[in-house]
Amino acid sequence: MQITDHIHALKIPFSVPTPAGPIERFVFVYLICGEETTLIDSGVAGSETLILPYLERLGRGKRIDRLILTHSHPDHIGAAHAIQAITGCRVLAGAAEHTWIEDTDRQARERPVPGFEILVGGPVRVDQIVADGERLNLGGGLSLKVIGTPGHSAGSLSYLLAPDRALFSGDAVPVAGDMPIYDDFSTSLATLERLQQMEGVGLLLEAWQPPRTTVISERISEGRSWLQAVDRAVQMAAPAPDVDPLALCRQVVTTLGLPPLAANPLVARSLRSHIRW
Repeated sequence: MQITDHIHALKIPFSVPTPAGPIERFVFVYLICGEETTLIDSGVAGSETLILPYLERLGRGKRIDRLILTHSHPDHIGAAHAIQAITGCRVLAGAAEHTWIEDTDRQARERPVPGFEILVGGPVRVDQIVADGERLNLGGGLSLKVIGTPGHSAGSLSYLLAPDRALFSGDAVPVAGDMPIYDDFSTSLATLERLQQMEGVGLLLEAWQPPRTTVISERISEGRSWLQAVDRAVQMAAPAPDVDPLALCRQVVTTLGLPPLAANPLVARSLRSHIRW
């Protein structure tokens, strides 16, 4: 769907296979259509079968000039290999993320995700490393400002399209009541504080939530409150230095009222970042 004169949002459904049954998820990717065409994140493997026909309906053929990745996780880079192969687009990503983008086998070893080989279509070459504070020229007078928003992943980046007052935030803002998935609790909190203080944002474009034009500050506050609730649950569990991560995870998941499927290694990994000996 079209959000502004320049921005289109595509909702990509996918399924994460687990031993306990599939987890149904979705992710939003975004097209910036000006003189050139920019794609923010690629979705999971196979998403090109939704993205490219949409572009053709807009009369842009299969033209994507650049693919900008907010971070390296499977639901953001899964279709990057196919999209670059089909369109010849340049791929841009942050310095702390490019290793896992260019070596997806390494990512699968270091951060195992159920169904990784289904969700990710292969590695992709990163043509340009971008960093906090840079401005990316999108052609025709459009540009994106790069905003460092680590926490969900070590090098997560968000992007501000000033003329549309639009912030592409990836997974930087946690969803209250959803599985807590991030690299570092304290860094995530700092990122939310930075986003809440930003001026000139009238449109929040997330990966896990529909586009939002109102109560943006409240949405970020909800994410912050959820992180703090998770932290309280971890501290109530009083983890010892030799705590079993999955046992801690099961206890916290029960305290938070999350479904049993949330007691998994990925969430356990997130919860360990809360532990303060």
